[in-house]
Amino acid sequence: MYLEETHIVNFRKHHDLTYVPSQGVNLVYGPNGSGKTNILEAIHYCSLAKGMNRSLDKECLKFDADYFLLKSRFTDKSGRETAVKVTYEKSREKKIVVNNEELKKFSGIIGKIPCVTFTPYDLGIVNGSPQERRRFIDTALSQSYRTYLDNILQYRRVLQQRNALLAHYAEDRQITTSFDIWTEKLAHLGASIIQERLSFIDRLENVVKPLYTELGLEEIPGFRYHPSSGRITGGMSKEDIEASILNRFDDIAAQEIVRQQTLIGPHRDDMIFTVNGIDARKYASQGQIRTFLIALKLALQRMIGEIIEESPVFLLDDLFSELDENRIDRILHILEGSGQSIITTTEKRAFGAAECINIEEIV
Repeated sequence: MYLEETHIVNFRKHHDLTYVPSQGVNLVYGPNGSGKTNILEAIHYCSLAKGMNRSLDKECLKFDADYFLLKSRFTDKSGRETAVKVTYEKSREKKIVVNNEELKKFSGIIGKIPCVTFTPYDLGIVNGSPQERRRFIDTALSQSYRTYLDNILQYRRVLQQRNALLAHYAEDRQITTSFDIWTEKLAHLGASIIQERLSFIDRLENVVKPLYTELGLEEIPGFRYHPSSGRITGGMSKEDIEASILNRFDDIAAQEIVRQQTLIGPHRDDMIFTVNGIDARKYASQGQIRTFLIALKLALQRMIGEIIEESPVFLLDDLFSELDENRIDRILHILEGSGQSIITTTEKRAFGAAECINIEEIV
């Protein structure tokens, strides 16, 4: 998959901008604050229905503008084109149109335009809260498997219903039967989600390790899933995982009634990243964390491409910051054979077939 063209109107810093990248490595350079990142964010909106850094739609409006418009054309390896238009007005909700058909649900675009990003904000995936890591794996899996996305969306609805029942459980014990039904549904969906996550993490680790070698690193990266539902391992069947979840629900029933919320399940799980067997979140340096994240995103782009047989568009913001020239050259060599990538940087760099363009030439 590659971006043919993106057109941006009244979005962030840009009043009216059109960007046409090459199908390989693209470097958009210019000083900080010149709007380079805004281009990546607009492409991300057209791929995943939202900005890279989870900003509100209204925060993306250009100053004094009443609306923004984003239009992008993508082409897959078979030559099939997908046109996406995103519009937002102050007085109306965001609207997304794909190939002239308005989406009823924004989740409908997930997987149509596979996209992987790297931004400085993503460092939180490694050293931030568990929520950051859950969001990372859910976004990756949702682009790779539609059934996973469907399960996640359904799980959230069931979780909301179960929590609503917990809020009234102590004062109305007649809801017990209904509550048990929702608990069983949640355990069934949770088992499917956890099994997919375990399989995905195992596969991702096998892709990240050789990438460390390609990057000239002698450290050994690792992944470990940390379930909230008891002892769950990658070798377990979905039925065994479901049974483990249900048993754990029995154990903590009194706690959940007191706290009026569901205390275990995929929405509470975590993923631990390690470097040489040590928890990266607690003990890795900033340089090690940044390197781990870069390798993780390179692996993710490669892995999604293998799963869906379509290389994702790769958006990399401020990639070269704090990296030495040797590491930069190695990363660019990896990207050169990995489909389309669009990188923002403060300085122009000459590299092979990479297409360099000054942000001032686009604005």
